[in-house]
Amino acid sequence: MEVQGRIKMIGETQSFGSNGFRKREVVVTTEEQYPQHIMVEFVQDKTDLLNSYQVGQQVKVSINLRGREWVNPQGETKYFNTIQGWRIEAVQTGASGENLPPVPPMDAFEPAGSLNEDDHDDLPF
Repeated sequence: MEVQGRIKMIGETQSFGSNGFRKREVVVTTEEQYPQHIMVEFVQDKTDLLNSYQVGQQVKVSINLRGREWVNPQGETKYFNTIQGWRIEAVQTGASGENLPPVPPMDAFEPAGSLNEDDHDDLPF
């Protein structure tokens, strides 16, 4: 899955416990009719992927959805979801024309001949 949008916030790398677990969060704002602020977390060695990105930059983030179950001391079962990023890449804004076929020069087209209203075609409209 992927999330595409503009970086709104990049958090600092956080370390937890003696086992060296690290995580870093980034918020990506989608650019659609109703923009969404999606928080994606990068963990362990993936936290370093965010070093070369800045707030305001257009990005595409490859994500995995993670879910877990937890039973609290009262015996109630709770569920938690996280969005975990594993790749991030810059998105070029504007029309670059990379995937478009070449446009022929204007003189490559011949002008239409004279049109006569008496000429009929077989189009139904």
